[in-house]
Amino acid sequence: MLRNIWHSSEFAAEYLGTNEIRLSYFRENGFLKPGLHWKSSPYGQKKPWNPEVLYNTELCKKIINKYYSEEQFDQKAS
Repeated sequence: MLRNIWHSSEFAAEYLGTNEIRLSYFRENGFLKPGLHWKSSPYGQKKPWNPEVLYNTELCKKIINKYYSEEQFDQKAS
């Protein structure tokens, strides 16, 4: 059964237990790869220089969980 894997940043942030700013950080710093973890929305854009982003929440979840677990380990080791 086919299902939509791409979700708005608002939905993705809530689903992943984070916020849209942190998702943007992951995207802009290369943790989330274009075309794999995120893409620009194919729908009409009011601001083409700042397009709406859609996230593949299942793939993003793996990266974010890995990052958070490493971050928690580093904090405990300090």
